[in-house]
Amino acid sequence: MKEALRIEWGLFLLAVQFLTRLPVPRDLPFSDDLLIRATKYYTLVGLLIGLIGACVLMVFARPLGLPVAVVLSLAATLAVTGAFHEDGLADAADGLWGGLTRERRLEIMRDSRIGTYGTVALITVLALKLTLLASLTPGVAAWGLVLGHVLGRMAAVHVIATTVYARDVGAKFVAPMVTGDGYRIALTLALVVLSCGVLALGPGPALTGFALCILLGQVMRRICLDRIGGYTGDCLGAIQQLGELGIYLGLALWL
Repeated sequence: MKEALRIEWGLFLLAVQFLTRLPVPRDLPFSDDLLIRATKYYTLVGLLIGLIGACVLMVFARPLGLPVAVVLSLAATLAVTGAFHEDGLADAADGLWGGLTRERRLEIMRDSRIGTYGTVALITVLALKLTLLASLTPGVAAWGLVLGHVLGRMAAVHVIATTVYARDVGAKFVAPMVTGDGYRIALTLALVVLSCGVLALGPGPALTGFALCILLGQVMRRICLDRIGGYTGDCLGAIQQLGELGIYLGLALWL
């Protein structure tokens, strides 16, 4: 039992290392197989990030006002993640809309520089997230952060499980993958958090946000399939961002 718990704890820390800039032990075991098995904890890492953002928002909402607290909470989550998914959103937008062929689109996504499409997409999504969260009450906005970060990452896990990887995979590179058991674990946690959100906010706001999270994530998935024949890591970042945005849109429509 202790050995099994130690292994699972190591997998969780590996997911934390991959998705955030939070410190983890330097001697953490790593392999392609372990990284694949760690995918099941992406939603749990999302919960951690969402709770950090929610705590920052609640601490500063009263003394500084909700708009400032929302900005600080966003800054906290960006610092924790190193803008990992936001970078993917920008690169995906540049590649998907900046290239005329599949090969050129994939090539553009590898470029670390940000172009016009990426800049516009990033500014638009960040502005929408800030505006929508600031339109809510502090308690609802805090719940929105938790739901957004958990369900947005579940959207990415779902795409990993159901969609072909667009790039060629060589001997030294493993595409993002999730096992069947891993998918069920990630989904179970996401549904538990969603159920808590339903109890806290009511079924209307929480389920509307969930529906829009699915819708925006699937729209992005369809665009990736049409333009490059599958997904890349950058596409997953874009899907996470749009899924998160869907939660905030759903809450704002109701409250």
